[in-house]
Amino acid sequence: MSNPLRTLTLEELRRRTSMKWRAYDPDVLPAWVAEMDVLPAEPVAEAIREAVRTGDTGYPAGTGYADAWDDFARRRWDWRIPAEHTALVPDVMLGVVEVLKLVTGPGDAVVVNPPVYPPFYQFVTHLDRRVVEAPLDAAGRLDQEALEAAFARAAEGGRRAAFLLCSPHNPTGTVHTAEELAGVAALAAAYGVRVVADEIHAPLVLPGARQVPYLSVPGSQDAFCLLSASKAWNLAGLKAGLAVAGSAAADELAAMPEEVGHGPSHLGVIAHSAALRQATDWLDALLAGLDENRRLLGELLSRELPGVAHREPQGTFLAWLDCRALGLGEDPAAMFLRRGRVALNPGPAFGTGGAGHVRLNLATSPEILAEVVRRMASVL
Repeated sequence: MSNPLRTLTLEELRRRTSMKWRAYDPDVLPAWVAEMDVLPAEPVAEAIREAVRTGDTGYPAGTGYADAWDDFARRRWDWRIPAEHTALVPDVMLGVVEVLKLVTGPGDAVVVNPPVYPPFYQFVTHLDRRVVEAPLDAAGRLDQEALEAAFARAAEGGRRAAFLLCSPHNPTGTVHTAEELAGVAALAAAYGVRVVADEIHAPLVLPGARQVPYLSVPGSQDAFCLLSASKAWNLAGLKAGLAVAGSAAADELAAMPEEVGHGPSHLGVIAHSAALRQATDWLDALLAGLDENRRLLGELLSRELPGVAHREPQGTFLAWLDCRALGLGEDPAAMFLRRGRVALNPGPAFGTGGAGHVRLNLATSPEILAEVVRRMASVL
């Protein structure tokens, strides 16, 4: 199967009306928000067409989405997802909010690992929970000592606390190992902290790394994870997500209000299920293309922006670039936008450790990726 990232031209992409292509002026090249420059996988497109042809455009029902995830997880990760341990949610972040409501109360703490996906801060604080940071280490990996200190602080006085784990990690592309996750489970048990794993990028682990579902780790039975096909198959506009409980947390998940399940789109469930069951060849072709692009990005940066430091992401389609040596201040993205007319995500929004960094979306054609780096280099 051909590389899905080589299908569309820049002219075709500029006809899109989604956030990536409409948030900035037409002369700006967008390499920011997590939308990919691909066409839908054909089985997904056909499933949507068939639903519209037959008028199957009502409300979602049944366990079809959970069953599709179980089938995918069994084949990819040798992990089973019992439908009775799941709940349909509108999307991953709204699912995170609903799970946090189950295991914490107002004023309780939620631990995060900065630099991390900015909505972790926004949704948690909007929910009237406190954010406690446990920064990644210098290698961009989970820091067990920082985690233990954060867990102790979060659970101080016997308060309920949660750990919002990003796995794979956004923005660094770090894929956590089984050993690292076992360490998380041990610390969570010791301090009574409930783990909620955002695994939206789980299907997007690149060659050389292996995704370990958090709920497959010993000691994770009282934890939760959130899944969606939206990132891996570029289906953010077709809302659907799945909350999954460990065996000891299934009763808590069952207490989630029934109306939460009204939020997902029926067309979203149809599209995501088709992706998980019928479009894994497309996903594999995408992963091969992303692997090529991460190598290409390294070559481009080495040649045109040698002052930028970065590690190849092990997962996701995002690259975390350390621009501090360029002398562009705490928010290099602002300078790249103003002078280079290229849009990147500002590092400071990702919390501690984000200053002087940018996040770059490499899920595009090699030609557009090369132009993104050229524009960045033109700023200097």
